[in-house]
Amino acid sequence: MTGNDADTRAANDPAARLLSIVEGMVRELKPGRSTAPVRLDSALDRDLGLDSLARVELTGRIEAAFGQRLSDEAATGAASVRDLLDALTAPAAEGRAAATPVPAALPESAPPAGDDADYAPAPPSVLTLDGVLAWHADRHPDRRHLRLYADDNDGEALTYGALSERAQAVAGGLQAAGVGQGDTVALMLPTGLAYFAAFFGTLLAGAICVPIYPPSRNVRIEEHVRRHLGILANAGARALIVPGEAVPLARLLRAQSDTLGVVATVEELAGRGNPLRPVRVAAEDPALLQYTSGSTGAPKGVILTHANLLANIRAMSAALAVGTGDVFVSWLPLYHDMGLIGAWLGTLHQGVPLVLMSPLAFLARPSRWLRAISRFRGTISGGPNFGYELLLRQVRDEELGGFDLSSWRVAFNGAEPVSAETIERFCERFAPAGFRREAVAPVYGLAENSVGLAFPPLGRGPLIETIDRDELARSRRAIPASGDGTLRVVACGHALPDHDIRIVDAAGFELPERHEGRLQFRGPSATRGYWRNAEATRRLRDGDWRQSGDLAYLAGGEVYITAREKDLIIRGGRNIHPADVEAAVGSLSGLLPGRIAAFGDAGQGGGGSERLIVMAETRKREPAALDALRAAINGRVAEIAGSPPDDIALVPANTIPRTSSGKIRRQACRTVWQRGSMERPPAFAWLASVKLAAAVAGRRLRHGFRTAAGILYAGWAWSMLALLAPLLWLALLLPYRSWRWQAIHRTARLLLLTTATPLRVHGVDNLARGNAVLVANHASYLDVLALAAALPRPVAFIAKAELGQKWYSRWPLQRIGVLFVERFDRRRGLEDYRAVARAARDGGSPLFFPEGTFRRAPGLMPFRLGAFLCAVEAEVPVISLVLTGTRSILPSDSWFPRHHRVDVTVGSPLAPDGDGWHAALALRDRTRAVMLPLTGERDAGDAEPAIFASRFSAAADPG
Repeated sequence: MTGNDADTRAANDPAARLLSIVEGMVRELKPGRSTAPVRLDSALDRDLGLDSLARVELTGRIEAAFGQRLSDEAATGAASVRDLLDALTAPAAEGRAAATPVPAALPESAPPAGDDADYAPAPPSVLTLDGVLAWHADRHPDRRHLRLYADDNDGEALTYGALSERAQAVAGGLQAAGVGQGDTVALMLPTGLAYFAAFFGTLLAGAICVPIYPPSRNVRIEEHVRRHLGILANAGARALIVPGEAVPLARLLRAQSDTLGVVATVEELAGRGNPLRPVRVAAEDPALLQYTSGSTGAPKGVILTHANLLANIRAMSAALAVGTGDVFVSWLPLYHDMGLIGAWLGTLHQGVPLVLMSPLAFLARPSRWLRAISRFRGTISGGPNFGYELLLRQVRDEELGGFDLSSWRVAFNGAEPVSAETIERFCERFAPAGFRREAVAPVYGLAENSVGLAFPPLGRGPLIETIDRDELARSRRAIPASGDGTLRVVACGHALPDHDIRIVDAAGFELPERHEGRLQFRGPSATRGYWRNAEATRRLRDGDWRQSGDLAYLAGGEVYITAREKDLIIRGGRNIHPADVEAAVGSLSGLLPGRIAAFGDAGQGGGGSERLIVMAETRKREPAALDALRAAINGRVAEIAGSPPDDIALVPANTIPRTSSGKIRRQACRTVWQRGSMERPPAFAWLASVKLAAAVAGRRLRHGFRTAAGILYAGWAWSMLALLAPLLWLALLLPYRSWRWQAIHRTARLLLLTTATPLRVHGVDNLARGNAVLVANHASYLDVLALAAALPRPVAFIAKAELGQKWYSRWPLQRIGVLFVERFDRRRGLEDYRAVARAARDGGSPLFFPEGTFRRAPGLMPFRLGAFLCAVEAEVPVISLVLTGTRSILPSDSWFPRHHRVDVTVGSPLAPDGDGWHAALALRDRTRAVMLPLTGERDAGDAEPAIFASRFSAAADPG
C-alpha cells in the first residue's frame, strides 16, 4: 500500500480522523513535552489533560471536521475518545449520546418565557424564602416560574404551584428521615427541576441549605464526593441529596462522616409520601451556607439568613428597576451565589420569568447564551468576565446575523475582575446584533453580602478610568492620567440601597476619595459570620462593618476594585497588583488568554521582601519561541513593576490551578511553582534580598508615618475645636445678631486656619442682590461650620422643632438665628413655614438643607419642597450654596477628620416663575439642576414628592 493510499484510508476512517484531531490538540496543549499516545480509550481529562475550556475548542474542531453537531452529553460528559467516536458514528438511541447534523439556524419563534399574569413581587411583609414561595403559589399557582432552555423545543417548565407541591413532598421525606429544624442539608445536584424541589424542600423542613457543585462527569463521582468531605464535615451535614448515579458511592463515603445520616435522591425523598409537619421559621434563621471559592482546603461557609437574602434581592431588584416585561436568562451555576440568589431566587421573589440552562450546556456551546436571549427576548442576563471572553472567541462572524440582542437592557459583569478591554471588544463585536453599550453593567459583590453590593446607574454604560499606575503603587492614590504607565479600571457603581461602602487604611481609619485601601461594607445583606469558624468570623468583622478582602478606591461615590488584598505583592517598596501583571502579560500573542498567574514568593530568607513570579500557559514548544515569549514578558512586567520578574514559568495548558468557577488560585500557583524545577538563583541573590528587604522596610516606615500623621492631625483638629469653643459661647452673649454672626464667622475661619483647612468661596457677591431663600447641599456635620466661615452676613438656619425643646440646645440656636419648624403637627408646621416665608420677605435669609439629611455615600439626594414653597410664598428668589470637601474631611458616622480643602460656591438668584404648587416644583427642579454638576457627585435619586404638600398648599396656593 502506498503512502497516499494510507492517507486516503485514514481520511475515510472516522476513528483515525478523530484520533488525529485529538492528537493535534494535545500536542498544542503540551508543547515540548512527551505525552502518552492518544488511543480510543484515553481519558480526556486524566490522560490527555483537557479541561472544560479545552473541550469547547475540541468540540468546535470535531464538528467542523465531521460536519456534525455533538450532543451536550458528548461535548461535556464524554470520558474518553471512544465516547466521542460513538457519539459521531452511532445513531441516536436510548442511553447513547449521539451527534446530529449541525443546523443552519435554531428556531426563530419561541413560546413566551412566562404567562400573561401581572408582574407580582412578594410584598415586604413576607419575611422568609419559604414564605415567598407560598405567597406566589397561593395567588397564581399555575403561573410559569421558569423554563429550562432547549435548543429545538419549548423545554421543561415549572410553575409556582408545582414547585410548592414537590418541595413539600421532599420536605416530608427529609423529616421522616430524621432531618430536623436547624440541621444542614447538602445539595450536590446539577441544574434541573430536581434542584429547585430539593432547595425549597430543605427550607420547608426547617433545615439549612448547603449547595455544593455537582460532578460534571459520572466517571469522576467518587473523586468528586471525596473532595467535598471537608465541606460536609465543616457544615455538619445531616443529609446529602445527590443525583441517582451518585447514590452508591455517596453511601459508601457516608462512613467517613460523623454527621451524615441520609444520602438520597429527590425522587426517593418525594416518593415516600410522608406528610410535611409545618415548621415555624424566623427571618433571622439561617437559610443558606454559601461556601466561598477555594473552600475545599479550608472551608468557610458564609451564614446567610432569610432576612439577608431577601434584603439583597429587594435591593438588587430596586437597582435594576425589575418590572413587568422583564425576562431573566441565566447559565450561571446554582451552587454559586450569583446564579442561585441573583438569578433564581431573585426572579422567584419578583415574579418575573427565568430562562435557565446549565453551565455545562453553555460551555458546550457558548452561543446558546445569546440564542436564548434572542429567542426569549431576554432583558436581564450576565455572568463573570470569562463568559463574555468565551463568546468573543467562540461565536463566528457568520452567526451574528442570527442574533437579536436589542432586548438585552442589563448585561451585568461580575464575580471576577472586570476587564475594560473585554467590555469594549464585546460592545464593538456584538453591536451589529443589536447589543447596546448602555446595557453593560459592571457590578461588585461577594458571598459575605449575600451576592450583590454595588451596581452602576441603569442605562449609563461602562465608566472606565485611566489612572497613573506608578502613583497608585507609590502613594496608593488613584490619579487620572494618560499615555504610558497607566492602568484602566472599571467602575462597579454605588452601594445598593440601605448598604454602605467605605475604604480604610491598614490602621482602620477611613480614607478620602481616590485613595486606595481596604474595602469594607455593611448593610442588611451582610453575613453575621462563618459557620463554625469563630476565628475567621473575628477577622471578618470590624464593629458593624465587614472586611471584603479587596483593595479599592472611591471616586464620585463609585467603587473601583484594584486587587485582592491577600494577593498584593510588595516588592522593592512598591505595591504590585497581580491583576495588573496578568492583564499586561495576557495580551501577548502565544499565551493562552486568561491563563496567566502572577504571585509573590517570600523565599527562605524572610525579611519581608517578595519575589515576583509569572506563570503562563502556552502552546508554544520551540525553544526560540519560548525565549521570545520570556523576553516579551520581561519587557511588559518591567514597564508596570519597575523591573523584570524574578522568574517566568512557561507551562503547558491546565497547569495553573483554578477554582470551580474558573478563578486563578494564586496561592496554589505558588505551591506548584515551589515544587517545580526552577532555575538556580544567581550567586549574589542574598544581596538583592537585602536590598529588597531594606526597600520594603522603608515603604512600611513611610506608611507608618502617614498613619501616625493622620492620627496627629485628627487630634490637633479636635484640640483646636476645644480651644476655640469658649470663643463661640462668648459670641452668643453679644447683644446684636450682626455682632454675634461676625464673631462666629471669624472664629470659624480661625478654626479652619489653625487646622490647615483651605477655604475657597466663589460668587459671594450674589448674596448682595436682595432678599432670598438660601439652599445648601448637605454632606457632613461640618457643613454648618463651613457656611459660617464662608458667609459674611447672618443667615437663619432652618432646624427641626425637636432641637428647640431643650433649653440647653434652644438658647444657643436661637442666639445664632435658627428658625424651628414643626415636622409632625400639621397646623403648627403650617404656621412655622409661614413665619419662615415672612422672614425671607423681611431679609432674614433663611437657609435650608433641602435634602433633609446626609449620608456616607456621595450623591445629591432628592430635594424636599419646603424651601421652594417659602420662596414662592415670599416672592423672593432662591440662592444655592454648593459645598464640596466637607464629606472628605468628616463623612457620616466618622469622628476622624482628614485634611482636605473646602469650597463654597454661591449661585446666582433663581426667581420663582409664577405662584402656587407648580411654581415651587419648577423652582426646586431648576435649583437642583444647577447645583448637581457643581457638587461633583452623582444624582442620588429623582426628586420625590415633598412631605410639605398637605401642610403648605393653602398658603402657597390660596385659590
